[in-house]
Amino acid sequence: MEQHAELVIFEELDAGNGKRIGHATLNKPKALNALNLSMIRLLAPRLQAWQADENIVAVVLDGAEDKAFCAGGDVVAMHNAMQDNPGETPALLKAFFSEEYRLDHQIHTFNKPLLVWGHGIVMGGGLGLMSGASHRIVTETSRIAMPEISIGLYPDVGGSWFLNRMPGGCGLFLGLTGASLNASDALYVKLADHFISHDLKNDFLDQMQKIKWGATQSLNHEKLAQLCAQFQRDSQHKLPMGNIKSHRALIDSLTDKDSIEQVVEAILTLQAGEDKWLNRAVQTLKAGSPITMHLVWEQLKRGKPLGLEDCFRMELILSCRCGEMGEFQEGVRALLIDKDGQPRWKYPTVQSVPREVITHFFSSPWQAGEHPLAGL
Repeated sequence: MEQHAELVIFEELDAGNGKRIGHATLNKPKALNALNLSMIRLLAPRLQAWQADENIVAVVLDGAEDKAFCAGGDVVAMHNAMQDNPGETPALLKAFFSEEYRLDHQIHTFNKPLLVWGHGIVMGGGLGLMSGASHRIVTETSRIAMPEISIGLYPDVGGSWFLNRMPGGCGLFLGLTGASLNASDALYVKLADHFISHDLKNDFLDQMQKIKWGATQSLNHEKLAQLCAQFQRDSQHKLPMGNIKSHRALIDSLTDKDSIEQVVEAILTLQAGEDKWLNRAVQTLKAGSPITMHLVWEQLKRGKPLGLEDCFRMELILSCRCGEMGEFQEGVRALLIDKDGQPRWKYPTVQSVPREVITHFFSSPWQAGEHPLAGL
């Protein structure tokens, strides 16, 4: 039945006095609401229309069913396209990444309150949708990560922007290890604004419809934040213990190095003992792509002084280069196609990756002014 279902369900909730709340639900639950090009092409124009409609006072974005808000992008479709176009960036990849980043930017710059209910799995492209929202909700089952190192990609969808805004070395550590964050962690690293128990969601939406929405955007943002804070107080007893804050000093010491080779060596030689969260992070890095290790280091270094738009433009260059190099294709094959868990990375270690290979990833395939995101 699912292939016949609407990929995104849109509705408008009555908010009184002729006002309405736009509500969009990602609707591919069997695929954990993974984002594909068709979904992006449904969301972008609807958000634009809601922004232009003076009677729409706020927008809610969530995912169907209870397992995931959005587990990422449809990388299997990208793998198949890369397989058919060896050595070049397939048109599907260019279109997907260009339109995905444009949608992410649209969310970052949306002028009305836009709330994302980040319940369950929020990874990769799902975090791209969530990170730019004005009101980001996490719940007791939220599991957030940027695990691209396992598929030979890198933390895109604005990672160059939001990883750089995390405290200390947290952004670099999370980009390299794909470490999983729960609700407490997400609040700590500024990927979420409020924790609300998932069983209060329907009540929350009801109360959202009863807000006295006005014509002043700053006041509307404030009113929604106050409602979120009220529900957070009622949910506080369910907030899980986090991992990042308790590991913060260690994370900072591991990442405060002069080169990516030194950072990787420090993490891989760590004696994590019985610490399951840390052990998992170390093992993910150990099995990950050495090219990705360099890309994460370089994207954060280059992205630090950039504005949001330039971060997205840099990432589109990187993503298109990933589409032609073969590392990304191989990572998806090993994890999701053949599922053998044995990726054959191009280089065996982080030390063996030539500098010129990484430089190429950041070289634009477009002439000046021809970049697909030039107009952001």
